Amino acid sequence: MTREERLLAAVIDAVDTLVDDFDLIDFLHTLCDRCTELLDVSAVGVMLEDPGGTLQLIAASDEHTRLLELFALQHDQGPCVECHRSGAVRLNVDLTSPEQTAPFPVFAARARQAGFRATHALPLRLRDEVIGALNLFGTRPQDLVPADARVAQALADVVTIAILQHRTAAHANQRRAQMHAALTSRVVIEQAKGILAEHWNTDVDTAFGALRRHARSHRLGLVLLCRQLVDGDVDADALHFP
Repeated sequence: MTREERLLAAVIDAVDTLVDDFDLIDFLHTLCDRCTELLDVSAVGVMLEDPGGTLQLIAASDEHTRLLELFALQHDQGPCVECHRSGAVRLNVDLTSPEQTAPFPVFAARARQAGFRATHALPLRLRDEVIGALNLFGTRPQDLVPADARVAQALADVVTIAILQHRTAAHANQRRAQMHAALTSRVVIEQAKGILAEHWNTDVDTAFGALRRHARSHRLGLVLLCRQLVDGDVDADALHFP
């Protein structure tokens, strides 16, 4: 395929993330591979912010230990960390330059030991929200030309869309699960109220008040008590008629 066709394929892959059951990790690894093809770099990694605000590696084009250790170092220092903190692109970092690597000497030394000579970091950003960074490594000092930089940022944007879409779907599924649980609990409560009201020959409000008082006095969840009553694990006579 031509370069334009490969870039289009990456965008099409991103469209596939709009379905509910797509595999985010597999997609990110595939996109890392596409980055190496499109940008003529040796290695690519996707770093995401964890709940504590620290970058963690989620996907890489190369699973060799030397590369994974290099990404792990970027918890604390490196262009990727700086890119994530500032939301600014860090391109054409010459890992052999003492001036450019002065802010992250340990990372730069380890990168050179791993055989890398250049690195680039692009933010995974939607408007003001930065959720991580796309990190590129080259084995020779080579600047990204403006056209390559635009392609790299486009791929970083594709990654961002995929991750945020996955989060949205996960939150929607969680909300649906919570709503389903709430509705199921409501049904159980209504059943328990009906059982008590019939057993005591009283109204459902009186029965519900008795259920709540019994749950509080015995430090039980109301839904749990109702479910036990419905399932026959608790006898209606064990609850005191008000």
